Amino acid sequence: QVQLVESGGGLVQAGGSLRLLCAVSGPISSNDAMGWFRQAPGKEREFVAGIGWIGGMTDYNGSVKGRFTISRDHAKKTLYLQMNSLKPEDTAVYYCAASVGRGPLGRRGPYDYWGQGTQVTVSS
Repeated sequence: QVQLVESGGGLVQAGGSLRLLCAVSGPISSNDAMGWFRQAPGKEREFVAGIGWIGGMTDYNGSVKGRFTISRDHAKKTLYLQMNSLKPEDTAVYYCAASVGRGPLGRRGPYDYWGQGTQVTVSS
């Protein structure tokens, strides 16, 4: 079973940057994909970015494209989300997720395993 633990959230001013990390334990392979989601207060959870564990093909929500970058380190079994030019509307709890057994296109969902989330707050 895959377990995911996020870190790196915090409080930042608008225009600033944060890097989120997701430590992956358990079996993760070339047939899997990873993603980041977020949920703001009173809103539904939304897809932020996804990546194949092997190959590195990516997808992004249009609202973050050009500002956020998803990446992964195989040796460290860690998923990253580099967030630049942050805006107050990026404020949310950010979740790491794994899509197992669907190949690189699994980055588009559905997702099978979820982390507990990390809070990102962007002040204006």
